[in-house]
Amino acid sequence: MAAQAQQKAKPEDTEVWEPVPKVVQPGQVHLQAPSDAFMLFDGKNLDQWVSTKDRTQPAGWTVANGVMTVNKPAGNIETKKTFTDYQLHIEWRIPENINLEGQSRGNSGIFLASTGKGDDGYELQVLDSYQNKTYVNGMAGSIYKQFVPLANPAKKPGEWQSYDIFWKAPVFEADGTMKSPARVTVLFNGVLVQNNVELLGPTQYIGTPTYKAHGASPIKLQAHGDKSEPISFRNIWIRELK
Repeated sequence: MAAQAQQKAKPEDTEVWEPVPKVVQPGQVHLQAPSDAFMLFDGKNLDQWVSTKDRTQPAGWTVANGVMTVNKPAGNIETKKTFTDYQLHIEWRIPENINLEGQSRGNSGIFLASTGKGDDGYELQVLDSYQNKTYVNGMAGSIYKQFVPLANPAKKPGEWQSYDIFWKAPVFEADGTMKSPARVTVLFNGVLVQNNVELLGPTQYIGTPTYKAHGASPIKLQAHGDKSEPISFRNIWIRELK
């Protein structure tokens, strides 16, 4: 019966539109990596990244002027290294000339643990949420289709924005059963938008999340298949938490 229900489900079934998080004017957040951080992208190259489609192949995004930019035909990219618990800092920018609406307005995502070749994993949404109406569990700062952000501190397109993420990976017993679920805290432009939330499972565009056992995983950046101009990233560093 559960499988039949999933087959009949539609994407709209899991969209939440109200209440809309309050708008907060953020400050400037550009954090220099601390001494024990590992640089995932320092503006020079994509040596720490590979293609999600084929991990034996290099990441196919572009690097120029200290910035990496999505190359949609190349698809998603993910880290060479795998991680469990960590602190992650990442900065991103929506193109200034974007002119679409809703989920087509600068859509990307940070998969906090990538569990497959496509859009599998636990997604923190990247989107233009500056005066852009969409379902609130799909706006920037949301854990996509699971948790609405506590506030909306989004900046205008063309301005750099930041996420500071504190990720606690799920833990599974030897037989694959759940021991403890994933948890995450997120600061968006310095504003708390996810406060140690307990994830329901990996992201599902349609249907209900369900955990499947996995171990240490890469972090994935999404090349979303919409018509908007490509999103850019910079200053990505991580601290593994033991």
